[in-house]
This record gives sequence, structure tokens and C-alpha cells, in this order.
Amino acid sequence: MSDPIIKCEGVYKIFGENAKKMLEEANGNVDAKTFQDNGCIVGVNNASFEVSKGEMLVVMGLSGSGKSTLLRCISRLTDATGGKIFIEGQDLLQLNNKELIDLRRNKMGMVFQSFALLPHKTVVENIAFPLQIKGINTEDSISKAMDMVKLVGLDGRENYFPRELSGGQQQRVGIARSLAVEPDIWFLDEPFSALDPLIRKEMQDEFLRLQEKLQKTIMFITHDFDEALKLADRIAIMKDGIIEQLDTPANIVLNPATEYVKKFTEEVPREKVLLIKDVMDTSISKNLSDFKVSKDEIIENVAEKILTQDKSVTVIDSNNQIVGSIDPTKIINTVFGGRKNNN
Repeated sequence: MSDPIIKCEGVYKIFGENAKKMLEEANGNVDAKTFQDNGCIVGVNNASFEVSKGEMLVVMGLSGSGKSTLLRCISRLTDATGGKIFIEGQDLLQLNNKELIDLRRNKMGMVFQSFALLPHKTVVENIAFPLQIKGINTEDSISKAMDMVKLVGLDGRENYFPRELSGGQQQRVGIARSLAVEPDIWFLDEPFSALDPLIRKEMQDEFLRLQEKLQKTIMFITHDFDEALKLADRIAIMKDGIIEQLDTPANIVLNPATEYVKKFTEEVPREKVLLIKDVMDTSISKNLSDFKVSKDEIIENVAEKILTQDKSVTVIDSNNQIVGSIDPTKIINTVFGGRKNNN
């Protein structure tokens, strides 16, 4: 297995004058109430995790959970109070200002909720701007920016000014601008939360299309559990600075680790989230239906067909090899709230 692109070991962010001293005295046992009584606020509490190359980790939590603070620590927009953060093996907290600027310019792309477009520059000029800061000449930067315009579907609007664009179009410009520098790592902090629901769904679909093509290493922040389920390879759910659970969307829905996580999963339509492979039986029966289904199919898309079968259905992989079976009753259990171990 390749080394992680992002690695956090016991990361803390505590706000307050005596934060560092109190953290040292706590010896890793940080109680938010005690810290608050002493004038300190715990933003991130002992966060440890890794993000692999090409993975999208969605950090989800309500307002004040610490999700954005964690992202700011990993991008070093704010300094962690304790712990270690590695980016491609480099100890982020040991970098000097010049090394940090080089890392951000050459490795990281960032998109925030506020589009922060330059109002006096056109779409293509906004996208080209970070390239010109890197020293790329105007002709080459505009050429690269035009490639990004096409990538995010804004062809024909490259000479528009931000005021002439919708919210969704402005956010596409922000995404294109962050991609223009070809970052290996992409940080996105609630990029779609200010958009109308319909535009938000379109942007989520567009984002998944881009990720399928580009395979960036991504940390994506959201307060929306449905958005997390739709986008994530894995989800980290935060509460009061602590990561309550970090797992795949399917495992979080099927096996919530805490009561807090369970509250988010209770209303989730399981058939829209889970894949056949999440609930299939890996033992292969001889008495199977002629109907076959892919292990990577979303249950909702094939549930009706499976329920018409009077035998278990064959499950196959992308090479058409049999990898398991699924009984119609398992579909019923899943759709109507059954857990994976409720056969």
C-alpha cells in the first residue's frame, strides 16, 4: 500500500492564551469543559487519520464541530497547538514560510464558500490569475485558463465578469481557478452551501465528474450528511472537535459507532446509499436466479428487479466473475431499515 498523501497524528487546535501550556499539562487527556473554564476553547481534539492518493475524505459536522478548523490546520492557514501533520511525508509544522508558500502554490488547491472572485477581471482572467502569480506569462496562463473554462463547462462565458454569472457559475470559476495550478491536494470548505438546492445538486454531480477524471486527493468539508454520503469515499463525522467515526458511507449507515452518528443515519434511505456488495452474501449458492447484478450497483437501481426473483440473484464483478449472491429478503430488510446482520 502506498504512503498516505495526508497524515495527521494526534492533532489539537486549542484557542486561548494558555493553550499550549494546558495541553502539555493535560498529557493527551483534553476535557473541553475544563479547558473552557480556564479560558480556552478546544477546536480540534486529538485528530488522527490518513488520506490516500486519489481519495475523497469528507469531513462532516454541524456548526462548531471543528471541521473547518481541522482543514485550516492541515493547510496551515492556522497552526495546530499540538500533534503532527504530514503532507506527502513532509512534516508540515516544521516548514518555514518560504517552504510553506511553495507547498501551497505547487501542491494545494483551495475552494471556499465565498467565491472571492476579482470583480474587475473576466472569468478567464480570474482563472489565469494564480498562474500569473507563479510567474507564468500572460499567453500561456490564458491558454491554460481556457482549458479550465472548458473543463468546468463555462465555454462561451470566458469573457463574462463575475456580476454577470449565477452563483453556480461563479463557484465553477472558483473551482476552475483552484484547478489551474494543477494541485495534487484539493481542500474544499463548504463550497456549495451558499447555492440553491437545484444548483447545488448540479455542482455535486459536476464535482464527481471532475474527480472521476482528475483523481485528486481531496478533503471536503460539509455540514450536510446527504452531501457527504453522495461525494465521499470515506466520511469523518466530527462533534466538539472529536472525530466520532471515520468510515465508508456504507459502514456509517449500517454500523454507526455512536448515538450521535446514529442520529444522522436514521432518516437515510439505505437503498440510495448502499451498493449490492455492502449487503450481499459472499457464499455462492448453486440454486441461483438467471438474473445477474453488479456488486457496484446502487441497490435502489436494481431493487425492483431483484424483488421479482423467486431465488437468490447472482452477483458479479467488473470482469463478469461471480463474487456472491443476494436474496430478495435481504433487499427488503435493507430498504425497510434492516441492518446488515439482520438476515
